[in-house]
Amino acid sequence: MPKPAQVPEILPNELLAALEDGQPVQVVDVRAPARVQMGRIDMVPDGRFRNIVGSQLAMMRTGAETGLDPEVPVAVVCGHGNSSKPATLFLNHLGFTAHSVRGGMAAWMLLAVPRQLAAPPSLDALLQFDRVGKGALGYLVASDGEALIVDPPRRADAYEAAARDANARIVAVADTHAHADYISGAPALAQSLGVPYYLHPADSVYPYDDTPGAVQHEPLRDGAEIRVGRATVRAVHTPGHTQGSVTYMIDDAVALTGDFIFIDSVGRPDLAGKAAAWTERLADSIELAKASWPHTIMVHPAHYGGDGERNADRTIGARFGDLLTQNAVLALADRESLARWVLDRTATAPAAYPTIKAVNVGLRMVSELEAEELEVGKHECAVGA
Repeated sequence: MPKPAQVPEILPNELLAALEDGQPVQVVDVRAPARVQMGRIDMVPDGRFRNIVGSQLAMMRTGAETGLDPEVPVAVVCGHGNSSKPATLFLNHLGFTAHSVRGGMAAWMLLAVPRQLAAPPSLDALLQFDRVGKGALGYLVASDGEALIVDPPRRADAYEAAARDANARIVAVADTHAHADYISGAPALAQSLGVPYYLHPADSVYPYDDTPGAVQHEPLRDGAEIRVGRATVRAVHTPGHTQGSVTYMIDDAVALTGDFIFIDSVGRPDLAGKAAAWTERLADSIELAKASWPHTIMVHPAHYGGDGERNADRTIGARFGDLLTQNAVLALADRESLARWVLDRTATAPAAYPTIKAVNVGLRMVSELEAEELEVGKHECAVGA
């Protein structure tokens, strides 16, 4: 029997590239069904996805029992890339061409793919980082050898590598808001680099009971500016999803909206149990945007719901003027209709979100394993998600 090191493997980014290129790939997830329900590689069509627990797979004697197509390559995934290895060997023994996904779902959930966006005049580069496992997005803003990082995950290696490739020194790190669905890497990254971490002060508070947070940050209020090379990044306070939600405006050409405005929805205002009050704040923010934002400004959010929100180049973004008619919430004519639409679609918040929020405001520490458990699965930050 081959040694573990001889097991054929595929890197998460290689699997993603194959799926995005439309190559035929099957995925076998050998985790327990309950784990799969919490989050899986959902870029694979249902007909090419199988959840076969490793112990069940080992009992099969023919390839036909698996329900897999023998002509299509198989990617085998588990939690961390260990249990998938014997399953890969077994499937190859049955006649399939199988590869173990290195690092498993833990690595898939951390994968962040940089994509080029059209940069406004004051920038040399604008990158969108697509965290496909979460449906989360972050950004690198580069100008004249300096860079700002916005909404990075807890592992920001890809962001730092992109800044080096752009010959840009990271001079600041910022969050659009205190996230509830993933642990922000912004405070730690800022501390390691010795640069400011920007956050609106209203989001340095634990919103469930108003306990003051302990995260070290540079308070960023409405109208405040961050200088990045020759560019000015302006903060616009857009509360509703959180009390301290901000949108970062660049040249009146780009709006990094965080969880304020998505392509198909808006940020849900109920995560802290204050749905009615925060829906009013959300309505205020939408009215402000409608009254003052250029229709030509490109909206780039912190999340997306699925491939239907992508552009042809796989990026996520749209002109604000187009969203005013295409986004069901923004198309509503009055705040009463908006409030009713939002409140009618509130749902139970994920149980992990209060803990993640506590981590992000500096009130709790978690291990890497705990972080993986808290972040599992797609985000549920949009109204109707």
